Amino acid sequence: MHELSIATAIVEQAERLARADGADRVSAVTVRVGELAGVVPDALHFAFEVARDGTALAGARLEVEAVPALAWCGGCAEEFAVGMPPFFWCPHCDRPSQELRSGRELEITAVQA
Repeated sequence: MHELSIATAIVEQAERLARADGADRVSAVTVRVGELAGVVPDALHFAFEVARDGTALAGARLEVEAVPALAWCGGCAEEFAVGMPPFFWCPHCDRPSQELRSGRELEITAVQA
């Protein structure tokens, strides 16, 4: 389960950010997770609970914002959802897309003390 290594990295980064702001505890961390990031949100929540023990995030909650996978079609200038499994064929003009606009995100967007 690679979510444990991701959760550990989130905890470590959130601790650094909190300490840089002069806080010794963190109550919540918000992360954006793209649909194509290869992360299972439920597994990430579970792994976060394990990774936070004994740290400044003990008792902190993890808030996950899901980011849909969206592609751009240069042929008809339309943005469309690619779904899971991803399908990069434009439903508007029936052409393949070569530009993924969102869906691979995995980033911390907020740390609350």
